[in-house]
Amino acid sequence: MMNDILRDASGHLTISGMRADELAAQYGTPLYVYSGEGFVRSFTTFTKSLSEVDARVHYAVKANSAIGILSLLASCGAGADIVSGGEMRRALAAGIPADKIVFSGVGKTDDEIRAALGEGVGQINAESAAEIAHISAIANAMNLQAPVALRVNVNVDPGSHKKISTGQRSTKFGIPVEDGEAAHLYREICANPHIIPRGLAVHIGSQLRNLAPFEMAYQALLEIADSLRAEGLDVPILDLGGGLGIDYEGDSDPDFAAYGALVTRIFANRGYQLGFEPGRCIAADNGVLLVTNLYTKQGEDKRFIITDGAMNDLIRPTLYESYHRIEPVGPQQTATGIADIVGPVCETGDYLGTDRMMPDVPEGSCLAVMSAGAYGAVMMSNYNTRPEAAEIIIYQGQAHILRPRRTVDDLIALEDNPF
Repeated sequence: MMNDILRDASGHLTISGMRADELAAQYGTPLYVYSGEGFVRSFTTFTKSLSEVDARVHYAVKANSAIGILSLLASCGAGADIVSGGEMRRALAAGIPADKIVFSGVGKTDDEIRAALGEGVGQINAESAAEIAHISAIANAMNLQAPVALRVNVNVDPGSHKKISTGQRSTKFGIPVEDGEAAHLYREICANPHIIPRGLAVHIGSQLRNLAPFEMAYQALLEIADSLRAEGLDVPILDLGGGLGIDYEGDSDPDFAAYGALVTRIFANRGYQLGFEPGRCIAADNGVLLVTNLYTKQGEDKRFIITDGAMNDLIRPTLYESYHRIEPVGPQQTATGIADIVGPVCETGDYLGTDRMMPDVPEGSCLAVMSAGAYGAVMMSNYNTRPEAAEIIIYQGQAHILRPRRTVDDLIALEDNPF
């Protein structure tokens, strides 16, 4: 694999050369640990795969929004794809220039639009006629022009989980292309004196490992873009979104080369600047969640390994029925039977993994939930008044705290009691 989460010669799990069990002992668990070198390598490899087209790469902040990670990627030339005003603040705080920020999402508030225009973000991806009307009015009031791209819905099923599929007509995303609605709305954008047309955007969903849906979506996007250009309209950018998946069950790397070859075949020498918003494929394999076994309970037909990590720390298994490999951080032992790896939260759905062949896991020993660098820490909560996991990053041989571990007193201090 090209990431830096590996077993050393003695069989211990390491992250960028540092042993996971020692990190757990030093920083406590639950603990997210990221490989800084892995993030850099994934981002640069993705970018290099697009070297034959005019590409601008904006990291999808929603995948992992730690400011330290954003800053590290900014040093590699990354822009940011954001979906909220809060994410914009994070990207700017991390040193990402405003003109390298793309603001996506279906429900931007007037305050968010105003703030984005005030900061000078490079592109706002609009998703409805109503949103465009708000952007235009705000830009007029601010005496400036808003850079707007239109997100289109090309009605392509990505074949991924229904909760992360965004390319079909039945979803809330984008403007349909089949009935001419998208073309009509783009003409209005081009005629609007308060808007600078930036082009068209598409994003059909997340965790795509089959490239065929990308090809269908991109060909449909190119067709409408070429037709609009044939009318004499300005379509400078085609924003191709993100969505490239990873191998949660195995250890193969995302096939950036195949994806880059697909993009090049379709778009090379067509005269468009291309935008990309990778997130999961940059972050997921470069992070692990470390948890400690509190107790082992023998059930009727399997064990329950009860850890201090729960659904509030990593909700993907509960929310998406997703799979993460779970391994002891020490030298690997022979499996002794089926087990569920669960947390302390009072929900039957509070699990990290079910029906896994696991070795004996002593109380107090550490487990690693693999491929947890994306949509892990960003989705944490304080359910059951549980302070969220801490986050650290290993880079150039040093461990750096990204998010310190909070206490229950910290959580209570955030609230006011009017009685």
